[in-house]
Amino acid sequence: GQERLLATSAAVVGCGALGAFQAGALARAGIGRILLIDRDFVETSTLQRQSLYDESDARDALPKAVAAARAVARINSSIRVEPLVEDLTPANIADLLEGAAIILDGTDNFETRYLLNDWAIDRAVPWIYGGAVGSYGLSMPIIPGSTACFECIYPEPPSGAQPTCETAGVVNTITALVASWQVSLALRILTGAPVQPRITTFDVWTGDVRHVSMPSPHPACPACALRSCRHLHGADRVPISLCGRNAVQIHDRRRPLDLASLAATLSPLGDVRFNGFALRFTIPPHELTVFPDGRAIIKGTQDPALARSLYSRYIGN
Repeated sequence: GQERLLATSAAVVGCGALGAFQAGALARAGIGRILLIDRDFVETSTLQRQSLYDESDARDALPKAVAAARAVARINSSIRVEPLVEDLTPANIADLLEGAAIILDGTDNFETRYLLNDWAIDRAVPWIYGGAVGSYGLSMPIIPGSTACFECIYPEPPSGAQPTCETAGVVNTITALVASWQVSLALRILTGAPVQPRITTFDVWTGDVRHVSMPSPHPACPACALRSCRHLHGADRVPISLCGRNAVQIHDRRRPLDLASLAATLSPLGDVRFNGFALRFTIPPHELTVFPDGRAIIKGTQDPALARSLYSRYIGN
């Protein structure tokens, strides 16, 4: 079993509360190649629930994928760890997940999960869904051709504003529990052990643990039955508000940025910090964190139009 793990690869999509724990556990289990994909950077406010990071990572504003990879390398230097500071999109998912034998969900939004689901079905790659907020969490294995898929279970994303770790808080033990369960399911799949097709829910405050059998695949499911891949073939990403963050992420550029040159240009206009991975430009009340691919997170607003205006003014088109 250990030799099989060393010869395989796993992808962690989202290196926050769930993904950070997953990455460390996969490294300790001896997975030979681990892909760490995340679009964000470490912040002090999230250290309470994100186990791999510390205050120095937040102070340096390191991308989570980079900070996680450094921590994982200290855990197990005999494996390959690849940090990918990217936002997973229909345009790059095939390249970013190339070679992954299994995917662990550490994301915080349905858009990315639907995209993962389409890609997993198209490539026949299993993935492990997980989510947590407050003291509650859940997980389930999604195995194309065997279990119901994510869209069978969630035909549409929940309506209205949903609670998140940012808005509702989270007990840090629930994220560790859900992530541990996800890794356990992944290890069983990778070693050929049987996996029960069921949804498992946990509440660390009440002590409740429940198992519910997953339904059969829906015969009219657009994803696994009709194979429409509508999310995989989606349009370009539009500016999106990051729930609970008072921030907007935008993808306006079509070419990479020279962040060192941009830092020199912006220095006379406000406080600039460049750590080699991302540039942070502060001009109160806004803060722009810019990545080499041209993506940016603008804090201090939830208005996409204002965020785009700030991006155009300081970064260009």
